[in-house]
Amino acid sequence: MVNQAQKSDAAVQIFKALADPIRLAIIQYLNQLDHEVACGEVGRAMHISKTSGSYHFKILQEAGLITVNKVGREKYVQLDRSTFDHYLTHFWQNL
Repeated sequence: MVNQAQKSDAAVQIFKALADPIRLAIIQYLNQLDHEVACGEVGRAMHISKTSGSYHFKILQEAGLITVNKVGREKYVQLDRSTFDHYLTHFWQNL
């Protein structure tokens, strides 16, 4: 069972992740897709280095905004729409 403090902590982590322009652009990019995409493809689309991409993907994953699937040496990412549905669709109810 999730208590109110845990819900608040999760919401803060989500909003901090979304407050960065690059991460918001990554979310917007992934929102256009309905499948997993290689991290490298997203990085190229955002014009960011592999190191920068790794940093941003880690923050998005820790906030529960994306899922990461590692296949061999490649990582694939996809939006975790359930987090958006839970924390953002019903934002006012979660305060």
